Amino acid sequence: MRKIDFHCDVISKLLVEHDLDFHKEDFSSRLDVTLQSLLDADYMIQVFAVYIPSDHPKDLITIMKSIEIFYERIANHPNMIVVDSAIDVERCKATNKVGAILSLEGVDGLQGHLFLTSLLYRLGVRFAGLTWNAMNWAADGVLEASGAGLSSLGKDFVRQCNKLGITIDVSHLSEKSFWDVVKISSKPVIASHSNAKAICNHPRNLTDEQIIALVQKQGLIGITYVPWFVVEGKQANVTDLLKHIEHMLSLGAENHIMLGSDFDGIDQHIEGLSSPRDVNGLEQLLLQYYSRELVEKIMWRNAYQFLLRNLNPRR
Repeated sequence: MRKIDFHCDVISKLLVEHDLDFHKEDFSSRLDVTLQSLLDADYMIQVFAVYIPSDHPKDLITIMKSIEIFYERIANHPNMIVVDSAIDVERCKATNKVGAILSLEGVDGLQGHLFLTSLLYRLGVRFAGLTWNAMNWAADGVLEASGAGLSSLGKDFVRQCNKLGITIDVSHLSEKSFWDVVKISSKPVIASHSNAKAICNHPRNLTDEQIIALVQKQGLIGITYVPWFVVEGKQANVTDLLKHIEHMLSLGAENHIMLGSDFDGIDQHIEGLSSPRDVNGLEQLLLQYYSRELVEKIMWRNAYQFLLRNLNPRR
């Protein structure tokens, strides 16, 4: 079964560790996601996040360096397709190659210069989260104590993304920021890697009201493998993910659940789920409880249909 994953942090690891090679399986002990692991697990598309680690300057230079890593050390392989339009998504489905899409996790480095948004679009960025867990010029993050939402510039950024064709990602936003985005955005929005707060009460997870809002907004929710977003007080296993999926299904999210692993953004893993190859095991587990049609929706169809609807037909 094909697969689409909307969040991994390979770029950040390559930014920090210059000797890593995404194309060589020799580095699989230090990278959760490698090209071969994606090919082995029949991935159709993987979204690669530009996230600036805390020990790097949050500026445009670091963003550009990260995007250069995407093109020169990840996507420059004959078995990969850079995806920036709906026609590229269809090409991925028609081949055994892996599509690669750029997302931006936190807009700190733009420093409020909205004209840079169109530059990012031209460079292939198709998803953008306004902040990580803290506050920046655009919005408050989920761990910010002030309880504020989007700034005026942040609201303008959302509108600019709507105009260009960059989808807003609400994972990491504070609740006030989340609701500001839902209200302001004229286009569907996604939570690329968040689970259900009713199942695991972590600040990064979504309330029932947020899940319902994303469904009503025709968005997507990426089930994530971050252990402490899955279960509290014990080692998480693959079966624990079923509770989040079942809860979202009960809220009407059948056509809105997808995968958002956060591979390479975590230093601990769910038992039995530490690389794309292990997602085959998740697939088999889901098939024990749900129809093949529903499992395909979660594995790739929901994300595929979303991309066809929301990416521009051609660049």
